[in-house]
Amino acid sequence: MSKILYDNWKENSKEYKSNNKDLYKALRKKKKLDDEFHELDALVFDEMDCLECANCCKTTSPIFQQSDIERVAKALKMKVPEFIDQYLHIDEDHDYVLNSAPCPFLGYDNKCIVYKNRPTACREYPHTNRKRMHQILNKTFKNAEICPAVYHILERMKERER
Repeated sequence: MSKILYDNWKENSKEYKSNNKDLYKALRKKKKLDDEFHELDALVFDEMDCLECANCCKTTSPIFQQSDIERVAKALKMKVPEFIDQYLHIDEDHDYVLNSAPCPFLGYDNKCIVYKNRPTACREYPHTNRKRMHQILNKTFKNAEICPAVYHILERMKERER
């Protein structure tokens, strides 16, 4: 990832939604929002390497569905209750999440030690190439504060809106 792209994100991503209300309103009205997100997702991820950042793994927890818990526990050769006791708790939304950040499965090289078995939420993050982006615009703007790629996707959309 270009250091300039990363530094630009770090400086400007705080309170992204509240600082970009006009962009949020414009995107809510777009008819082909999915197409635009998918195009920019491909372009931005050609320029950035998640392994150089891993901020998502360092600062937030994915939601663990039951199938994720079973899959990761098996990969770690643990029994499900043992895995839950050691790594997870139930949050205020009644979802299983990690006990701490950074993620205990994040290696020193920013690689995931359970990558092939990682939770679905990790597989899909940062959710910029999914369908029905209108439904997750709030989450997308929040993710711009966590993920430099999301920030740059939204910034490029902002440029197109000018």
